[in-house]
Amino acid sequence: MLRRIFLPAIFVVLVYGFWVSPDFKQISAGVAIFLFGMLFLEEGFRAFTGGRLERVLNNTTDKLWKSISFGVVTTTIMQSSSLVSVITISFLSAELITLASGIGIIFGANIGTTTGAWLIAGLGLKVKISTYAMPMLVFAIVLVFQNDRSLKGIGYILAGLGFLFLGIHNMKEGFEAFRSTIDLTQFAMTGYLGLFAFAGIGVFATVVMQSSHATLVLIITALAAQQITYENALALAIGANVGTTITAIIGSMSSNYQGKRLAVGHLIFNVITGAIAIAFIGQMVWAVDTVSQIAGIRPDDYTLKLAVFHTIFNVVGVVVLLPFVTRLVDFLERVIPVPVVDVVAPEYLLQSVVDFPETLLEAVRKETIHLYDNAFEIIAHGINLHRKEILDSDDLEELISKDREIIEFDLDAVYERKVKALYAEILEFIGRAQGEIPSEFADQLFGLRQACRQIIMTVKEIKHLRKNLTRYMVDQDEDIRREYNALRIQLASLLRDIDEMRNIDEDERNIIDLDVHRVAIDEESTVVNGELDRLIRDGMITPVMGTSLINDHGYARDAIWNLTDIAKTVFGARDMAEMEAEELIGLDEDDVEAVSVGR
Repeated sequence: MLRRIFLPAIFVVLVYGFWVSPDFKQISAGVAIFLFGMLFLEEGFRAFTGGRLERVLNNTTDKLWKSISFGVVTTTIMQSSSLVSVITISFLSAELITLASGIGIIFGANIGTTTGAWLIAGLGLKVKISTYAMPMLVFAIVLVFQNDRSLKGIGYILAGLGFLFLGIHNMKEGFEAFRSTIDLTQFAMTGYLGLFAFAGIGVFATVVMQSSHATLVLIITALAAQQITYENALALAIGANVGTTITAIIGSMSSNYQGKRLAVGHLIFNVITGAIAIAFIGQMVWAVDTVSQIAGIRPDDYTLKLAVFHTIFNVVGVVVLLPFVTRLVDFLERVIPVPVVDVVAPEYLLQSVVDFPETLLEAVRKETIHLYDNAFEIIAHGINLHRKEILDSDDLEELISKDREIIEFDLDAVYERKVKALYAEILEFIGRAQGEIPSEFADQLFGLRQACRQIIMTVKEIKHLRKNLTRYMVDQDEDIRREYNALRIQLASLLRDIDEMRNIDEDERNIIDLDVHRVAIDEESTVVNGELDRLIRDGMITPVMGTSLINDHGYARDAIWNLTDIAKTVFGARDMAEMEAEELIGLDEDDVEAVSVGR
């Protein structure tokens, strides 16, 4: 409803402005070209996010100071705090970074975004940068039409810079011409009333343009053309800083509760920073004058002094709030708790993770683990054991040999509610993602889809196994009871080993160790080693029991092979070379048969 009113109102204002003043048309065109350049610039940097930026982010956010440094450096390089915010929300949604690290990156991005004001005030208004725009655009178009992803990315970056330069030039020229017809300084306001009024205008302008960089360019060019006063420019810069949170808020709408926490944290930080700047505006101005004098900036060079102010109040905001990061995290976790749902729904398959291959793969991997954890309950109850018993028991053999408890549950209902629906969501998500993910990541995505299918197949194997297992594990015949308990032990042992494997450091995992379970299901089975014939011949079990055991051994064997494949895909190596090495070393059907025959 708000958008239906808001968008037409903007169009009406623009049309009226074009009709009243041709100079307003040039300023508006400059803003539009600048924003268009930012879109190109972001698109160019996205071309280099297929593994490089994500790996840097993952390795440089384990400490708060590293997170802040990352935010400063990446925003300085990209000149887009919006892109950094989107990437941060994407990684937080995929749980590749913690909420505290995400807040640190936002802190750093706020400092990094101040470099834009320095570049515009120190270079953009002093040099005729429009002369560099045309060659950039020519080279950019040549590169954009190349097939190589990196060259195309460089082309988009050059085009973005070219359009940024053109936008700044048009805004500067528009304000210069504007001065001869309309003097905007007649609307200047002083005191705290002016501070709040122009800060509100800064918020509004940034919300409309969704770019604090564009708002700052507008402020600086207007200030250079003496269309606004220095005091009002300071208030506009404060408002722009608060308004930039709209990007994070919009980005969080397609993310999970973690992304929403970060967006609220971003809003709290920027509002408090803006409030500090307004409350201590006198001290801030004194600090700007002091720093400017030390740096050799002329007293009347208000554009550079605005850049100094923008930097000082953002740094002050970070310094003030830095000691309260832990409390902020606790507050956000309390205000936006983890959602509780009756019907299992995807937790990581969010639109916010699709933009970057690493986050997309990590989201699918985590959702596959989510599917596996739900299936674990069915598998455990299917063999009449509780999850806690499997994971915490010191002696599974003793536990199972004495255990005759039948766990009553509706396997089909739990499967429909916790596994089947989630599996369908994963398949649908992967189907949409396959057309967007680069080819070098496609094999890993296919492997995760195969792992999800194997989870489903394992649940179905357990469903078939459960019928006879539940009957014979409480049978008076000790021999048949022992045989079915042996299948329970083998399945429970594998489930416990997988859990232990996933909970140790990734570098210390040796996923190939799970292959011992593939060997054991054949080597230790009476069905394979010939003992079954003797049991039937000696009358220890009936032929009907023997037939059931043969079928159920097949179900258990398939489940064990599927579970080891799932563990290798989901908890094994993620590097392509290491994955291929694990595949070469791992045992296949022929290897297992050779081991069994050899012994």
